[in-house]
Amino acid sequence: MMALGIAASLLIGVLLGLLGGGGSILTVPLLVYILGVEPKTAIAMSLVVVGLTSASAAVMHARAGRVRWRTALVFGAGGMLGAFLGGRVARFLPSGVLLLLFAAVMLAAAVAMLRRKETPPPSDVPADEPVRLPVPRVLAQGAAVGVLSGLVGAGGGFLIVPALVLVGLPTPIAMATSLVVISLQCAAGLLGHLGHVDLPWGLTTAVLATAIAGSFLGGRLAGRVSPGSLRKGFGGFVLGTACFMVAKQMPASVRERFTPLLATPWPWLGLVGMVGAVALPWALLSRGGWGRSGSERRG
Repeated sequence: MMALGIAASLLIGVLLGLLGGGGSILTVPLLVYILGVEPKTAIAMSLVVVGLTSASAAVMHARAGRVRWRTALVFGAGGMLGAFLGGRVARFLPSGVLLLLFAAVMLAAAVAMLRRKETPPPSDVPADEPVRLPVPRVLAQGAAVGVLSGLVGAGGGFLIVPALVLVGLPTPIAMATSLVVISLQCAAGLLGHLGHVDLPWGLTTAVLATAIAGSFLGGRLAGRVSPGSLRKGFGGFVLGTACFMVAKQMPASVRERFTPLLATPWPWLGLVGMVGAVALPWALLSRGGWGRSGSERRG
């Protein structure tokens, strides 16, 4: 299972580099169901992996001039406060409740990915134009996303990117800026967990190193792949994963009928593979997919 887990870590890093978030939603399921890590430990580990992988991907985007630092720091300030509080509260919740909450976050992320439409910025507005920032609203949004991140270990990119677009950032800039926000709130969330969780640093380092390598690859591919098409296909994959997590948390009286099937990760891999196989071709062929012109893809 270790080889499978490392391969999945590479995929998470690539998705973070490509989408500016979203790929991190798979980190906790990877650690729990493939690598066998206890859920609360997995949440804390995911904050390390997602935070440092996002930071490495942000470096690539910053060199390309796609990060808006003032916006990232304001949103990140709220996110850090919320994530720290979420990390402290998580110690009082049962692991099963945290996994169900995480599954709910995954369902919301999948719906957001599948429903979201890419709207290119107006051609007469430069990407580096200063944005008038509604600071109180951005701080409140950051705190709300941060609480979720601290509780369940997800980076929250599927919520951060639309919020940054709403304050006036073009989508590619919002994706890059969200990586800075994710890294800041993951650091604060980890501090909230450290008092009551012991991390297996060897395994954490192996997963982290692989994910960072993937994030550099994803950052280099960011301008060559249609993010809208990729997001829709990945949304189907996340939806299948969330359904599997809900099934795993069913009451024993219901679950025992399916125990032989759910005892291994292979049904999960088969389910999400089938969903991805169906959703990805549909996304590529649908309006706004690979048939777009190069200028539209960059939008």
